[in-house]
Amino acid sequence: MTESPLTTPVVFLLGPVPVTLPVVATWGLMAVMALGSALATRHLRVERPGPVQTVLELVVETLRRQIAETMQTDATPFLPLLGTLFLYLAVANLSGLVPGMKAPTAFLETAVALALVVLLASQALGIRRRGLWAYLKGFAHPTPLLLPLNILSELTRAFSLSIRLFGNVMSGEFVIAIVLSLAGLFVPVPLMALELLLGLVQAYIFTILAAVFIGGAVGTIEKG
Repeated sequence: MTESPLTTPVVFLLGPVPVTLPVVATWGLMAVMALGSALATRHLRVERPGPVQTVLELVVETLRRQIAETMQTDATPFLPLLGTLFLYLAVANLSGLVPGMKAPTAFLETAVALALVVLLASQALGIRRRGLWAYLKGFAHPTPLLLPLNILSELTRAFSLSIRLFGNVMSGEFVIAIVLSLAGLFVPVPLMALELLLGLVQAYIFTILAAVFIGGAVGTIEKG
């Protein structure tokens, strides 16, 4: 019997606090990514970089260019947050293709947590860049009558961000699991190749939307 996509398995209890599967999977992916980053950046060179360093520089430069074009400003202050967000999402989305693993982003709690990170970061960066009073006044633009709607708009953005990520990743894994149970191991290979592409696309879309929200908060682009 197929589990409900809203079911979150508990791996163990930390005192009274249940530690769920997506939390454990996220810890594992963070450890793997940290170790991989440490190994890949051990011997960086200015002249004649190796193939690994060349790929890393290409990824970082592509992310920097995409963020700068989206936010219409220098991407340097936002690259650590948005770059890390994209890399984690790409690895997390693709981890569901590993036999025996389930992508942490296929659980609603992970998608909500990531959306809350974007929501809190956009508020903090908006206040830091524009000042507290100027930032708060933005919620009353163009008229104070729209203050409740503007605040509600910020919250619904985070909600839509989490639902979009959760729905797309979960549905992809759900379809592959059903086809696997009905048709055996080799038939879903084309579906898994498609899921690989969709996992990267979902990471890109989430990161670009986060850049748009943060750009609106700091005032480099107009809020939609």
